Amino acid sequence: MDLTVNIAGLKLKNPVIAASGTFGFGREFSEFFDLNLLGGISVKGLTLAPRKGNPPPRIAETPAGILNSVGLQNPGVHAFVRDEIPFLRKFDTCIIANVAGNTVEDYCRMAEILSDADIDAIELNVSCPNVKEGCLIFGSTAEGISKVTSAVRKVCKKTLIVKLSPNVTDITEMAKAAEYSGADCVSLINTILGMAIDINSRRPVLGNVVGGLSGPAVKPIAVRMVYQVSKAVKIPVIGMGGISNADDAVEFMLAGASAVMIGTAGFVNPYVWIETIEGIKQYMEKHGFQKVSDITGALIE
Repeated sequence: MDLTVNIAGLKLKNPVIAASGTFGFGREFSEFFDLNLLGGISVKGLTLAPRKGNPPPRIAETPAGILNSVGLQNPGVHAFVRDEIPFLRKFDTCIIANVAGNTVEDYCRMAEILSDADIDAIELNVSCPNVKEGCLIFGSTAEGISKVTSAVRKVCKKTLIVKLSPNVTDITEMAKAAEYSGADCVSLINTILGMAIDINSRRPVLGNVVGGLSGPAVKPIAVRMVYQVSKAVKIPVIGMGGISNADDAVEFMLAGASAVMIGTAGFVNPYVWIETIEGIKQYMEKHGFQKVSDITGALIE
């Protein structure tokens, strides 16, 4: 049984990746399970300078997921290179650096720094809905995605992944723009803009008023978008959005994803990544798949 996948040169031992924004830099989850078992880790979103994030409250539970408005709190890319990569490199898993910026120059500078660092891939976060500048401004139009992707491509020496926002009119046009501008792969979906109101105080629950919705509620939307994007581009697709178990992961792969990222479910079950890997093996055995890559796009219509 072959669980390996090759995403534009990024070789994963299995298709299960910890999603950015939900896994920190792996230290907390390393107390629950062996990180060597993961296909990859997409680390907490990085910015050029340290960032405090948005004012609290920053998390609100919903009936089928969570709203967050963390606002890219992180120690900055230099601290990541100095303090976190040595820890992560103790484990035999791919390291994906998720980066966000206020300007094209921010993205390019981080790509330059990280191209010389001991990581495996760079994921351009052009889709975080929780910051007022940069980020989603680039990811909400094809022109914006083309501008930042083509600029980063010129300086990026690693596998380049562009993480797409669902908060657009046609996500296939965004994926095509990323592909045309030099992305090796696209990942989707980021969170969907949402809002919660405390009816007694009559105030927004989140300090940032609006936030990003993730979890099981968004899964059907994410599967649909992965399906549409996989038909629209030739580069690989990494799917995410509400994956809580192996059945969900297989659903994304049948829709066209070469690999999957799991995030919010880890807050409920810290073993979800490992259970998903085992569940994918059981699915392959049950349905006669020798290679996990054969599941990708195997949807029967």
